Amino acid sequence: MLIFDLAIILLASKLAGDVSVKLRQPAVLGKLLIGIILGPAVLGLITATDVLEELSQIGVILLMFLAGLETDADEFKRTGKASSFVGIAGIALPLALGYGAGMLMDLPPLESIFLGLLLSATSVSISVQALKEMGRLKSREGTTILGAAVIDDVLVIIALAFVMSLAGGDVNLGVVILKKVAFFAIGILAAWKLVPLVLRLFAPLRVTESVVSAALILCFAFAYMAEYTGVAAIIGGYMAGVAISFTGYRHEVTEKIETISYAVFVPVFFTSIGVKVEFAGISSQLGLIAGLTVVAVVSKLVGSAIGAKAAGFGWRGALGIGAAMVSRGEVALIIAAIGQEAGLLQPDLFAVLVVVVLLTTIVTPPMMKWFFGDQADGGQEKAEA
Repeated sequence: MLIFDLAIILLASKLAGDVSVKLRQPAVLGKLLIGIILGPAVLGLITATDVLEELSQIGVILLMFLAGLETDADEFKRTGKASSFVGIAGIALPLALGYGAGMLMDLPPLESIFLGLLLSATSVSISVQALKEMGRLKSREGTTILGAAVIDDVLVIIALAFVMSLAGGDVNLGVVILKKVAFFAIGILAAWKLVPLVLRLFAPLRVTESVVSAALILCFAFAYMAEYTGVAAIIGGYMAGVAISFTGYRHEVTEKIETISYAVFVPVFFTSIGVKVEFAGISSQLGLIAGLTVVAVVSKLVGSAIGAKAAGFGWRGALGIGAAMVSRGEVALIIAAIGQEAGLLQPDLFAVLVVVVLLTTIVTPPMMKWFFGDQADGGQEKAEA
């Protein structure tokens, strides 16, 4: 029953987060691990359902929306070069090593390329929360990570369309690129002209929380438009947050959305990641899982760090940025599902990669803590999730 599931998730996630902080780890790590304990892998109290998945999707969109609200626009402009270096280098090395791993596994060349492409994906939703807890979301490193994630998402989706066209799928690469360009062109125009107008129109309405409702409408509209054009919904949510951050309603929206998000939706998102873990049937694949996990972690960590170092960061900061890019999250899971449907991933390899993706997500927060922990520029923020 959904109501019971929510009660268990909220109770367990808050307690697990507190324990994680007491152990000097990011609170988000506790949320991820408690999901595994609650899910089918251990206790079986919570199962992955469509409704839980939808609530989780709302949670990650709101999390990225908040990241957009807290983005320093001036810092974002200054880190454009660094974000580009990190995004591109963070794709190149995983793509190359993933392809090499596929060839060693005797996969056909196209399937090997797809494996490399899947390992090139990044989802920084987990990293965003870890950055918030460490007080580094608005830092130069944090802004670079967010910008690199946008670049990574766009390049990987375009490359995916190219691979799918080679595989004989009904994919027109020109149309795919045009849709991405259209999203960013329309999105930027809407952020500039439409977002302030909508907020001003809603502000005088004689109903409760009209401005916050308008902000949520914009957030979900941007997220839908992004998903419709093949860009991840979280990028749309992030763009809406950045747009509102330029208005006078920024602080009001941030305060209210944080309450809504961290009370219900964000804990569901973090916990649901762990709930998806299932160990049945993979005991014979542990060696492959370990090998691909090492490739996934090292390739993204080193590739992104090289890009950050080339952009002028010191090695510790560069490795911290690389660590934040390691989580593949829901973006890689979506790509894996597309690959399985297109016949580019066999069912047994699909199951292995789901576990690999989840492992990259779990190891990301402690890695970030290791590289960023003693550099926190604002002290540890309240661990909310």
